[in-house]
Amino acid sequence: MDKELQTKKNLFTFIVPSFIGIFLFMIPIVYKDQLTIPIAILAGAVQDLLADFLPEIMAFIIVLTAIGTILAKTVRADVLNRNLFLKTLFDVPTIWFIARILGAIFAVLVLFQWGPEAIWSENTGGLLLYDLLPVLFAIFLFAGLFLPLLLNFGLLELFGTLLTKVMRPLFKLPGISAVGSMTSWLGDGTIGVMLTSKQYEQGLFTKREAAIIGTTFSVVSITFSLVIISQVGLAHMFVPFYLTVTVAGFVAAIIMPRIPPLSRKPDTYYTEKSSDYSEDEIPAGYNLFTWGVHQAVAKASRNRGLSDFFFSGVKNILDMWMGVAPIVMALGTVALIVAEYTPLFQWLGMPFIPLLEWMQVPEAKAASETLVVGFADMFLPSVLGASIESEMTRFIIASVSVTQLIYMSEVGGLLLGSKIPISFWELFVIFLQRTIITLPIVVLIAHFIF
Repeated sequence: MDKELQTKKNLFTFIVPSFIGIFLFMIPIVYKDQLTIPIAILAGAVQDLLADFLPEIMAFIIVLTAIGTILAKTVRADVLNRNLFLKTLFDVPTIWFIARILGAIFAVLVLFQWGPEAIWSENTGGLLLYDLLPVLFAIFLFAGLFLPLLLNFGLLELFGTLLTKVMRPLFKLPGISAVGSMTSWLGDGTIGVMLTSKQYEQGLFTKREAAIIGTTFSVVSITFSLVIISQVGLAHMFVPFYLTVTVAGFVAAIIMPRIPPLSRKPDTYYTEKSSDYSEDEIPAGYNLFTWGVHQAVAKASRNRGLSDFFFSGVKNILDMWMGVAPIVMALGTVALIVAEYTPLFQWLGMPFIPLLEWMQVPEAKAASETLVVGFADMFLPSVLGASIESEMTRFIIASVSVTQLIYMSEVGGLLLGSKIPISFWELFVIFLQRTIITLPIVVLIAHFIF
């Protein structure tokens, strides 16, 4: 094959899969009168098709994961040592071993409604197994399968080169991090976490960069933001609400990477950094765009075909189903039990009362109780805040809950279940920092609006 034909083939290999990936993950379309992305439509279709069986399927996956992990820790079969993927999937650190066992126990108790009601009620474990995990099953199925379209065909290399001049000075991040952010914003924060975790495992991000992206740029999707503002009865104010969230989130994204704990994360890699990709150095004879295309085509040329694509996708799906779902079930259930049956989050919210009063927020005491409960689940603040009379206070509660980003029933649990180097306590500190940074911005804008 001559050089020109080979170049055209590589260019085609870059363009077609990348554009399919962009369409599936990033292009918003109107479906049933709602703005969404194709991946979410596919996930919704699977949810509808398997609606009656998904809780049982997820419980089975979580229990199977626990059994595999127990066998990996005890029998240590030869097949596990021969297969790196299975070893990575089941041979986990002790803390995750305990979490997987706990997740399996919770899943069984919820499924059969055994044991204390606090575990299986519709506001705790039932919420996770019957509402959240079926959604994650479907999202992981399609997002995991098609994630290689974004990862393996040069799209990251092109975006990374084009956007590094923006991402580096503002957020101390490489340009390729913008892909995960856009995917989260237009699609779903869980997909953003998945993408970031995979990029980190491939050596594209340092520990510091992966932690920043996972906690700062796995933003809440437009669709879920609409659900939140509708819950507090202010759907007609979606545009000013989302602009407020965007401004507050942008300020937090600039500040968070510059303060501990994120600023203290080491700039070391999970695996050896790939030496054939550099977004910062542009050789002579290239401009920013042509160098980005050159790197993208070079990446596409190393693709090993359709079978490798599907094999990579299936590994992603299993990694997400078995690596993340048990952690979400375990930690999410514990967090929701604490939120539902103890006054802990009310106590934690008390220091915000004088601050809210000083900022002249109506019904400050009721608002303070919603500020910290979002750490358990992002939907809880809007549920609690829906009964507050003041429209301005409801607007503030909805806006802050979305800009907080970290909540254990989904993104927090996903981060802890992923390879991204972040601990539970670091997540809680980051949650509080984001609350303290974004609250004054949201309140100031709310005073202008109302």
